[in-house]
Amino acid sequence: MNDSSWGAPHGAGYAGAWPPPDQGPLPAGPAYDGRDAQQTRPMPIVPDLPDAGRDAEDHSGGEHREDREQGAARPGGPLFRDEMPQEPMPTPPPSGDPTPQPSARPGPPQKKRAGRDLRAAIGVGVGLGAVIVVSLFLVKAVFVGVIAVAVVVGLWELTSRLEERKQIKAPLVPLAVGGAAMVVAGYVRGAEGAWVAMALTALAVLVWRMTERPEGYLKDVTAGVFAAFYVPFLATFVALMLTADDGPERVLTFLLLTVVSDTGAYAVGWRFGKHKLAPRISPGKTREGLLGAVSFAMAAGALCMQFLIDDGTWWQGLLLGLAVAVSATLGDLGESMIKRDLGIKDMGTLLPGHGGIMDRLDSLLPTAPVVWLLLVVFVGSG
Repeated sequence: MNDSSWGAPHGAGYAGAWPPPDQGPLPAGPAYDGRDAQQTRPMPIVPDLPDAGRDAEDHSGGEHREDREQGAARPGGPLFRDEMPQEPMPTPPPSGDPTPQPSARPGPPQKKRAGRDLRAAIGVGVGLGAVIVVSLFLVKAVFVGVIAVAVVVGLWELTSRLEERKQIKAPLVPLAVGGAAMVVAGYVRGAEGAWVAMALTALAVLVWRMTERPEGYLKDVTAGVFAAFYVPFLATFVALMLTADDGPERVLTFLLLTVVSDTGAYAVGWRFGKHKLAPRISPGKTREGLLGAVSFAMAAGALCMQFLIDDGTWWQGLLLGLAVAVSATLGDLGESMIKRDLGIKDMGTLLPGHGGIMDRLDSLLPTAPVVWLLLVVFVGSG
């Protein structure tokens, strides 16, 4: 901002203090005519108020009549209304005015806020939970379909972000078909069926990509095989849990422990978090949050194993909760690593307040095989 925009006087070679002492009001000249001032000055002028009863600035954005006649302007104060100083400084009164000008007072301290829309997040979470619980306890096959749909949408989000950010074209069609088949095969044929479907899906990815140019073939099929393992194959373990006699209770335990772990990490980390857990990967996660996740998950695990799982005991639930807290945190960090490499915050925008489907599956996917295995060890395959 140059001096003329601050209302500095021209002529007479004057270089002293402003306003000039004992000289009275300045005469309006050609360069300081009131009509020209409105055309040449890019900001409103803050008038000199004679008493403290008036506001510190003219909120209408205009000039007082005496200022237009005299062309006088104060050299201090913000240029625009959105350029208020971070730390308000008191403005000294002009010469001859014993009344100090009121200064802006600092506002109330800002409260710590979450980074997402909590109302939308809670609403979407409750809706998803209702769909899952209803389909889980009414008809098992319907819940298998819910898993398959989530897998296909997750694959679409992941492959879309890979292509947008890294120009990696993992073939979506064989991934979507093979991923859905993988989940169904795991439910119908068990672990053997899931492995066979995984192998066939990887082969389909290799063949499908052969129809295009050879440039980038290796990175495309590598990303395709990774996506097939990361999303549908890990989700197959949820279908494997469902095949047990108490399958719905096992799946519900798996979901509850993962959600409770995430909630404990968020609540404790938001309130008490001071020491970063992995600042290079996810700056928002803290060690205090991890302790909250472990505490909440172990308590929930003891309750779930005691009251939901056949032949389960509370001490098994403590171990299960500890394992879930660790696997869920690692899964969250793993997807954060992927998103940081891609330079994105969320994998999608399908779920308001949550991001995309993959942003909700990040903790669930790696936790599914852990819970399945520990339940088989503790109480058998059912």
